[in-house]
Amino acid sequence: MQLTRFTDYALRALIYLGLHNDRLVTISEIADAYGVSENHLMKIVHRLAKQGYVATTRGKGGGMRLARAPEAINIGELVRATEDDLALVECFQSGPPRCPIVHACTLQGVLAQSLNAFFDVLDRYTLADLLHPKAKLVAIFGAANAAQ
Repeated sequence: MQLTRFTDYALRALIYLGLHNDRLVTISEIADAYGVSENHLMKIVHRLAKQGYVATTRGKGGGMRLARAPEAINIGELVRATEDDLALVECFQSGPPRCPIVHACTLQGVLAQSLNAFFDVLDRYTLADLLHPKAKLVAIFGAANAAQ
């Protein structure tokens, strides 16, 4: 299983915002910090704002910040909210199954348990847990900004 780039960037954006929660941050700042596309990040931030993770301020001097405390942002919830398709295999998808063994196969149950275990672990963590070691993370971004 692999998370989409959308979810990866959403997690990274929230980590950046959590590390800089004392001020407004711009999309270009986050894009520069991670070396990712501003256009793609803009779509992600828009969705995060609609879902209540990010608060945005438009106009000159605008930017964004976390809309919730890092302790209130559950990682499992975030991944579920940003992944559009968690169907690990075809038989998890809606519609008639094309696999001829779907009605006798135990693989579907095994994979469902695996997906549940994956989310059980993610559900134990919040954004606050991902902000450690804070000094080291902030230093990495400072070094990245100095190199540009």
